[in-house]
Amino acid sequence: MHKLTFLVILLIMGNKTVAQVNYPDAILPTDTPVFFAKGLLTDGLSNRDFAISPNGDEIFYTLQQPRFVTSTILHLIKKNGKWGKPQVAQFSGRYKDLEAAFSPDGQTVYFSSNRPTANNPTKKDFDIWRVKHKPNGTWTEAENLGPIVNTDKNEFYPGITRSGNLYFTVEADYGKGSEDIVICKPNVNSGFNKPESLPEDVNTKYDEFNAFVDPDEQFILFSSDGRPDNLGRGDLYISRKDKTGNWLPVKHLPAPINSGAIDYCPFVSWDKKYLIFTSSRLNKDLTNDKPNSYLQLKALLSGAGNGWDDIYWVKFNPDW
Repeated sequence: MHKLTFLVILLIMGNKTVAQVNYPDAILPTDTPVFFAKGLLTDGLSNRDFAISPNGDEIFYTLQQPRFVTSTILHLIKKNGKWGKPQVAQFSGRYKDLEAAFSPDGQTVYFSSNRPTANNPTKKDFDIWRVKHKPNGTWTEAENLGPIVNTDKNEFYPGITRSGNLYFTVEADYGKGSEDIVICKPNVNSGFNKPESLPEDVNTKYDEFNAFVDPDEQFILFSSDGRPDNLGRGDLYISRKDKTGNWLPVKHLPAPINSGAIDYCPFVSWDKKYLIFTSSRLNKDLTNDKPNSYLQLKALLSGAGNGWDDIYWVKFNPDW
Protein backbone atom coordinates (compact mmCIF):
# COMPACT_ATOMS: atom_id res chain seq x y z
CA MET A 1 0.00 0.00 0.00
CA HIS A 2 1.40 3.39 -0.99
CA LYS A 3 1.10 6.32 1.35
CA LEU A 4 -0.19 9.27 -0.62
CA THR A 5 0.01 12.90 0.26
CA PHE A 6 -3.00 14.71 -1.05
CA LEU A 7 -2.24 18.34 -0.27
CA VAL A 8 -2.43 20.56 -3.33
CA ILE A 9 -0.57 23.83 -3.13
CA LEU A 10 -1.15 26.54 -5.69
CA LEU A 11 1.99 28.47 -6.46
CA ILE A 12 1.88 31.72 -8.37
CA MET A 13 4.80 31.89 -10.77
CA GLY A 14 4.72 35.20 -12.61
CA ASN A 15 1.28 35.29 -14.15
CA LYS A 16 0.94 31.49 -14.20
CA THR A 17 -0.80 29.36 -11.61
CA VAL A 18 0.93 25.99 -11.22
CA ALA A 19 -0.74 23.20 -9.32
CA GLN A 20 1.91 21.51 -7.21
CA VAL A 21 0.76 17.99 -6.43
CA ASN A 22 2.55 15.34 -4.48
CA TYR A 23 2.87 12.30 -6.67
CA PRO A 24 1.70 8.72 -5.99
CA ASP A 25 4.89 8.02 -4.06
CA ALA A 26 5.67 8.26 -0.38
CA ILE A 27 9.21 9.60 -0.79
CA LEU A 28 10.32 12.53 -2.94
CA PRO A 29 13.60 12.06 -4.82
CA THR A 30 16.98 13.66 -4.11
CA ASP A 31 19.97 14.09 -6.43
CA THR A 32 20.17 10.33 -7.03
CA PRO A 33 17.57 8.73 -9.34
CA VAL A 34 15.16 6.32 -7.70
CA PHE A 35 12.21 4.30 -8.94
CA PHE A 36 9.05 6.33 -9.46
CA ALA A 37 6.04 4.96 -7.55
CA LYS A 38 7.59 1.52 -7.11
CA GLY A 39 4.95 -1.20 -7.19
CA LEU A 40 2.44 1.04 -8.95
CA LEU A 41 4.06 2.50 -12.05
CA THR A 42 7.43 0.77 -11.66
CA ASP A 43 6.57 -2.87 -11.15
CA GLY A 44 8.92 -5.11 -13.14
CA LEU A 45 7.03 -4.78 -16.42
CA SER A 46 8.48 -2.75 -19.29
CA ASN A 47 7.14 0.72 -18.45
CA ARG A 48 8.35 3.84 -20.23
CA ASP A 49 7.68 7.55 -20.86
CA PHE A 50 5.59 9.67 -18.51
CA ALA A 51 3.31 12.72 -18.46
CA ILE A 52 1.26 14.29 -15.71
CA SER A 53 -1.46 16.87 -16.36
CA PRO A 54 -0.77 20.51 -15.47
CA ASN A 55 -3.27 20.36 -12.59
CA GLY A 56 -1.79 17.09 -11.34
CA ASP A 57 -4.81 14.81 -11.50
CA GLU A 58 -3.96 12.56 -14.48
CA ILE A 59 -0.91 10.50 -15.43
CA PHE A 60 -0.12 8.72 -18.69
CA TYR A 61 2.69 6.26 -19.34
CA THR A 62 3.33 3.39 -21.74
CA LEU A 63 3.39 -0.34 -21.02
CA GLN A 64 5.33 -2.23 -23.66
CA GLN A 65 5.99 -5.85 -24.30
CA PRO A 66 9.75 -6.26 -24.73
CA ARG A 67 10.75 -6.32 -28.42
CA PHE A 68 7.80 -3.98 -29.06
CA VAL A 69 5.25 -6.75 -29.54
CA THR A 70 2.66 -4.53 -27.87
CA SER A 71 2.63 -0.90 -26.76
CA THR A 72 -0.29 0.52 -24.76
CA ILE A 73 -0.83 3.87 -23.09
CA LEU A 74 -1.99 3.53 -19.48
CA HIS A 75 -3.90 6.15 -17.53
CA LEU A 76 -4.15 7.00 -13.83
CA ILE A 77 -6.73 9.42 -12.45
CA LYS A 78 -6.78 11.10 -9.07
CA LYS A 79 -10.24 11.54 -7.60
CA ASN A 80 -11.04 13.04 -4.21
CA GLY A 81 -7.34 13.21 -3.47
CA LYS A 82 -6.67 9.54 -4.18
CA TRP A 83 -4.85 8.02 -7.13
CA GLY A 84 -6.55 5.13 -8.83
CA LYS A 85 -4.81 2.15 -10.35
CA PRO A 86 -3.48 2.09 -13.93
CA GLN A 87 -6.07 1.43 -16.62
CA VAL A 88 -5.77 1.27 -20.40
CA ALA A 89 -6.36 4.77 -21.72
CA GLN A 90 -9.71 5.24 -23.44
CA PHE A 91 -7.98 6.01 -26.75
CA SER A 92 -5.45 3.15 -26.56
CA GLY A 93 -5.38 -0.65 -26.38
CA ARG A 94 -6.02 -1.69 -29.98
CA TYR A 95 -2.93 -0.49 -31.85
CA LYS A 96 0.63 0.29 -30.82
CA ASP A 97 0.43 3.59 -28.95
CA LEU A 98 3.04 5.37 -26.86
CA GLU A 99 4.45 8.67 -25.59
CA ALA A 100 1.44 10.71 -24.49
CA ALA A 101 2.03 14.41 -23.79
CA PHE A 102 -0.34 17.05 -22.40
CA SER A 103 -0.83 20.47 -23.89
CA PRO A 104 -0.06 23.28 -21.41
CA ASP A 105 -3.78 23.86 -20.80
CA GLY A 106 -4.28 20.16 -20.06
CA GLN A 107 -7.13 19.80 -22.57
CA THR A 108 -5.30 17.98 -25.38
CA VAL A 109 -3.06 14.91 -25.37
CA TYR A 110 -0.65 14.23 -28.21
CA PHE A 111 0.77 10.76 -28.76
CA SER A 112 2.41 8.46 -31.32
CA SER A 113 0.54 5.54 -32.89
CA ASN A 114 0.71 3.14 -35.82
CA ARG A 115 -3.09 3.03 -36.17
CA PRO A 116 -4.41 3.20 -39.74
CA THR A 117 -5.79 6.36 -41.28
CA ALA A 118 -8.86 6.78 -43.47
CA ASN A 119 -6.60 7.23 -46.49
CA ASN A 120 -4.26 4.38 -45.59
CA PRO A 121 -6.02 1.44 -43.88
CA THR A 122 -2.85 -0.69 -44.03
CA LYS A 123 -0.58 1.94 -42.48
CA LYS A 124 2.26 0.51 -40.35
CA ASP A 125 4.50 3.46 -39.53
CA PHE A 126 4.00 5.74 -36.53
CA ASP A 127 2.32 9.16 -36.75
CA ILE A 128 1.51 11.94 -34.31
CA TRP A 129 -2.12 11.93 -33.17
CA ARG A 130 -4.13 13.87 -30.61
CA VAL A 131 -7.27 13.58 -28.51
CA LYS A 132 -9.15 16.28 -26.63
CA HIS A 133 -10.97 16.30 -23.32
CA LYS A 134 -14.74 16.37 -23.49
CA PRO A 135 -16.72 18.25 -20.81
CA ASN A 136 -17.81 14.91 -19.34
CA GLY A 137 -14.21 13.81 -18.78
CA THR A 138 -13.99 11.39 -21.70
CA TRP A 139 -11.87 11.87 -24.83
CA THR A 140 -12.65 12.65 -28.44
CA GLU A 141 -11.81 10.27 -31.25
CA ALA A 142 -8.12 10.31 -32.10
CA GLU A 143 -7.18 12.80 -34.82
CA ASN A 144 -4.18 12.35 -37.11
CA LEU A 145 -2.21 15.60 -37.47
CA GLY A 146 -2.05 15.21 -41.22
CA PRO A 147 0.53 15.05 -44.02
CA ILE A 148 2.44 18.23 -43.15
CA VAL A 149 3.41 16.76 -39.76
CA ASN A 150 3.30 13.06 -40.61
CA THR A 151 5.05 11.13 -43.39
CA ASP A 152 5.39 7.53 -44.51
CA LYS A 153 8.23 7.20 -41.99
CA ASN A 154 8.04 7.27 -38.20
CA GLU A 155 7.17 10.27 -36.05
CA PHE A 156 7.58 9.86 -32.28
CA TYR A 157 7.56 11.65 -28.92
CA PRO A 158 5.44 14.77 -29.44
CA GLY A 159 5.50 17.82 -27.19
CA ILE A 160 3.51 21.04 -27.53
CA THR A 161 4.49 24.41 -26.03
CA ARG A 162 2.53 27.46 -24.90
CA SER A 163 3.33 29.16 -28.21
CA GLY A 164 1.76 26.25 -30.11
CA ASN A 165 5.09 24.92 -31.41
CA LEU A 166 5.08 21.15 -31.83
CA TYR A 167 8.33 19.23 -31.29
CA PHE A 168 8.81 15.56 -32.12
CA THR A 169 11.28 12.93 -33.37
CA VAL A 170 11.47 12.02 -37.05
CA GLU A 171 13.17 9.49 -39.25
CA ALA A 172 13.54 11.79 -42.24
CA ASP A 173 15.70 12.00 -45.36
CA TYR A 174 16.47 15.64 -44.58
CA GLY A 175 17.73 14.80 -41.09
CA LYS A 176 21.29 15.23 -39.90
CA GLY A 177 21.24 11.65 -38.53
CA SER A 178 18.90 8.69 -38.78
CA GLU A 179 16.71 10.32 -36.08
CA ASP A 180 16.33 14.07 -35.59
CA ILE A 181 14.31 16.39 -33.40
CA VAL A 182 12.13 18.82 -35.35
CA ILE A 183 9.76 21.71 -34.73
CA CYS A 184 6.48 22.47 -36.50
CA LYS A 185 5.33 26.02 -35.93
CA PRO A 186 1.58 26.73 -35.85
CA ASN A 187 -0.23 27.86 -38.98
CA VAL A 188 -3.68 29.39 -38.75
CA ASN A 189 -4.72 27.89 -42.07
CA SER A 190 -3.26 24.38 -42.04
CA GLY A 191 -2.61 23.72 -38.36
CA PHE A 192 1.19 23.46 -38.63
CA ASN A 193 3.98 24.56 -40.91
CA LYS A 194 6.46 22.12 -42.42
CA PRO A 195 8.87 20.51 -39.90
CA GLU A 196 12.22 22.21 -39.37
CA SER A 197 15.20 20.27 -38.02
CA LEU A 198 16.67 21.80 -34.87
CA PRO A 199 20.17 23.22 -35.33
CA GLU A 200 23.55 21.54 -35.20
CA ASP A 201 24.68 20.42 -31.75
CA VAL A 202 21.11 19.47 -30.83
CA ASN A 203 20.90 17.36 -33.99
CA THR A 204 24.09 15.66 -35.17
CA LYS A 205 25.18 12.75 -37.36
CA TYR A 206 24.23 10.58 -34.38
CA ASP A 207 20.69 9.74 -33.25
CA GLU A 208 18.75 12.42 -31.35
CA PHE A 209 15.31 11.54 -30.09
CA ASN A 210 12.62 11.87 -27.41
CA ALA A 211 12.84 15.57 -26.60
CA PHE A 212 11.08 17.21 -23.69
CA VAL A 213 10.75 20.92 -24.41
CA ASP A 214 10.04 23.37 -21.62
CA PRO A 215 6.52 24.77 -22.19
CA ASP A 216 8.11 28.24 -22.34
CA GLU A 217 10.85 26.91 -24.65
CA GLN A 218 13.74 27.96 -22.43
CA PHE A 219 15.36 24.52 -22.44
CA ILE A 220 15.20 21.19 -24.21
CA LEU A 221 16.05 17.77 -22.75
CA PHE A 222 16.60 14.90 -25.15
CA SER A 223 18.36 11.60 -25.68
CA SER A 224 21.21 10.90 -28.05
CA ASP A 225 22.95 7.66 -28.95
CA GLY A 226 26.44 7.46 -30.45
CA ARG A 227 28.09 10.63 -29.18
CA PRO A 228 31.68 10.18 -27.91
CA ASP A 229 30.66 10.98 -24.32
CA ASN A 230 27.79 8.46 -24.20
CA LEU A 231 27.88 6.23 -21.15
CA GLY A 232 25.34 3.75 -22.49
CA ARG A 233 23.01 3.06 -25.42
CA GLY A 234 21.53 6.54 -25.19
CA ASP A 235 22.14 9.39 -22.74
CA LEU A 236 20.28 12.52 -21.69
CA TYR A 237 21.45 15.97 -22.82
CA ILE A 238 20.18 19.48 -22.19
CA SER A 239 20.36 22.72 -24.15
CA ARG A 240 19.15 26.15 -23.06
CA LYS A 241 18.32 29.22 -25.10
CA ASP A 242 20.37 32.39 -25.03
CA LYS A 243 18.85 35.86 -24.79
CA THR A 244 18.35 35.99 -28.56
CA GLY A 245 16.41 32.70 -28.61
CA ASN A 246 19.16 30.49 -30.04
CA TRP A 247 19.91 27.06 -28.63
CA LEU A 248 23.21 26.97 -26.71
CA PRO A 249 25.70 24.07 -26.92
CA VAL A 250 24.32 20.97 -25.23
CA LYS A 251 25.42 19.65 -21.86
CA HIS A 252 25.72 15.96 -21.09
CA LEU A 253 23.82 15.22 -17.89
CA PRO A 254 26.12 13.67 -15.29
CA ALA A 255 26.06 10.23 -13.74
CA PRO A 256 24.09 8.91 -11.98
CA ILE A 257 21.41 10.54 -14.16
CA ASN A 258 23.02 8.83 -17.15
CA SER A 259 24.14 5.24 -16.84
CA GLY A 260 25.58 2.37 -18.85
CA ALA A 261 22.04 1.52 -20.01
CA ILE A 262 19.67 3.53 -22.21
CA ASP A 263 18.36 6.66 -20.46
CA TYR A 264 15.59 8.43 -22.33
CA CYS A 265 11.97 9.69 -22.36
CA PRO A 266 12.57 12.76 -20.17
CA PHE A 267 9.75 14.74 -18.58
CA VAL A 268 10.17 17.74 -16.27
CA SER A 269 7.39 18.48 -13.80
CA TRP A 270 5.38 21.63 -14.43
CA ASP A 271 6.96 23.32 -11.39
CA LYS A 272 10.43 22.31 -12.68
CA LYS A 273 11.28 20.48 -9.47
CA TYR A 274 11.67 16.92 -10.80
CA LEU A 275 13.04 15.12 -13.82
CA ILE A 276 11.22 11.89 -14.58
CA PHE A 277 12.78 9.58 -17.16
CA THR A 278 13.02 6.01 -18.38
CA SER A 279 16.04 3.74 -17.94
CA SER A 280 16.86 0.06 -18.41
CA ARG A 281 19.65 0.10 -15.80
CA LEU A 282 20.00 -3.03 -13.73
CA ASN A 283 19.34 -3.54 -10.05
CA LYS A 284 22.76 -3.60 -8.36
CA ASP A 285 21.81 -6.86 -6.63
CA LEU A 286 21.96 -8.51 -10.06
CA THR A 287 25.47 -7.26 -10.78
CA ASN A 288 27.31 -7.35 -7.43
CA ASP A 289 28.73 -10.90 -7.88
CA LYS A 290 27.07 -12.07 -4.69
CA PRO A 291 25.33 -15.47 -4.83
CA ASN A 292 21.54 -15.48 -4.89
CA SER A 293 19.11 -18.28 -4.20
CA TYR A 294 16.47 -19.26 -6.73
CA LEU A 295 13.81 -17.33 -4.83
CA GLN A 296 16.06 -14.27 -4.64
CA LEU A 297 16.75 -14.45 -8.36
CA LYS A 298 13.07 -14.92 -9.13
CA ALA A 299 12.20 -11.83 -7.09
CA LEU A 300 14.95 -9.75 -8.69
CA LEU A 301 14.10 -10.79 -12.24
CA SER A 302 10.38 -10.18 -11.81
CA GLY A 303 10.76 -6.78 -10.16
CA ALA A 304 11.90 -3.30 -11.09
CA GLY A 305 15.52 -3.11 -12.17
CA ASN A 306 15.39 -6.42 -14.03
CA GLY A 307 16.73 -4.89 -17.26
CA TRP A 308 13.42 -3.90 -18.85
CA ASP A 309 12.40 -0.26 -18.92
CA ASP A 310 11.61 1.40 -15.59
CA ILE A 311 10.50 4.90 -14.67
CA TYR A 312 12.83 6.91 -12.42
CA TRP A 313 12.76 10.36 -10.94
CA VAL A 314 15.33 12.76 -9.53
CA LYS A 315 15.51 16.40 -8.47
CA PHE A 316 15.74 18.72 -11.44
CA ASN A 317 18.88 20.83 -11.21
CA PRO A 318 18.44 24.31 -12.73
CA ASP A 319 22.23 24.52 -13.15
CA TRP A 320 22.40 21.61 -15.60
